[in-house]
Amino acid sequence: MPLSTVPRFHAVTWLAWALAAVVIVQLASSPLYVTLVLAASALVAGAHRISSTGAFRLLVGAGIVMALIRVALTALTTHAVGTVLFTLPEATLPRLLGGFTVGGTIEKEVVLQSLAEGYAIVALLGVFGAFNSVVSHHELLGSAPRAFHEAGLVVTIAAAFVPSTVTSWQGAREADRARTGGIVRRRGRLVRTVVPVLETGMERSLRLADSMDSRGFARHPPGPADTASAWGALLALMSLAGSFVALVGRRSTLAAVLATTGAVLLVASVVLASRASPRRRYRPRALTGEDLLIMATSALALTLVAIAAAGGEGSLSWSASPLRSPDLAPLPAVGILLLAVPALLPTRPVPDEESEARTTADNARTAQPVAS
Repeated sequence: MPLSTVPRFHAVTWLAWALAAVVIVQLASSPLYVTLVLAASALVAGAHRISSTGAFRLLVGAGIVMALIRVALTALTTHAVGTVLFTLPEATLPRLLGGFTVGGTIEKEVVLQSLAEGYAIVALLGVFGAFNSVVSHHELLGSAPRAFHEAGLVVTIAAAFVPSTVTSWQGAREADRARTGGIVRRRGRLVRTVVPVLETGMERSLRLADSMDSRGFARHPPGPADTASAWGALLALMSLAGSFVALVGRRSTLAAVLATTGAVLLVASVVLASRASPRRRYRPRALTGEDLLIMATSALALTLVAIAAAGGEGSLSWSASPLRSPDLAPLPAVGILLLAVPALLPTRPVPDEESEARTTADNARTAQPVAS
């Protein structure tokens, strides 16, 4: 299927889908449910990806490496919990480094529990990889409220780091293969690939800085409304922090008052900052019926899993002590399967602006009368 630079669905739609998937992984951390979330993410990324950088595979691979490192560290530092598989030479670190023992007994329950927890990390990175493969970062930034424009710009640039780096890596490998005539020369290959990637990243950063400077980014001084919204946001954060401290001190009434005050101040600050300097958007896309369908099914999926968690469904979490096989309940399973609804929708590519302009020009040229 040909890929398009314009996604089929709105960036807000994919953001709602990704947030629902992330919360579901937190609520249903059992390996069976995590497998369903990861499978739904793979289907969505394969059906609606807008680039061929392979961000989903890269992030899942990175998650697997992180999970294996976590399993090794946990197994080497956790002892006297379950059945001993084998014993390794042990060493006790100095008190300055924690004073715990590394090595010794490797226990089955510890390994299995850390594998299950690491698998949830793989699923979270898989959801982020699928989101990165299908969303338009430019549209995501344009959909953010004016109060979050600066923070949204930073987050958008960070989210676009993975596909841009993968593209640079692929280009460096193809250039190296072209220089060697298609012959794989492993000696010095890592240096020949890493250096162009770093150089490309530096050039991209400089171009981005020049582009932001030419557009006058952060050149206008803050106005009275911006200052008021900043102070309101600061007071809101202080109120929310005070609410957390009061909650720890078991002052529930004071915590509720501070939390409500902080929420009101935060909403007022966002509204004030958005109205102070309204931002014009170039050709914004409206949500379609399919966008609303994906958002509704994502919300329904999260609702079903949350209902199961509130009802005390024991299969949502899994523990290796005592060791038992993970179970699968119908209600949360159906909810998680709803995350794969976007993969069932039509996957025809949306034409980008360049192809649309070319088609319009061809039609206009065809419609002109031929001079005799």
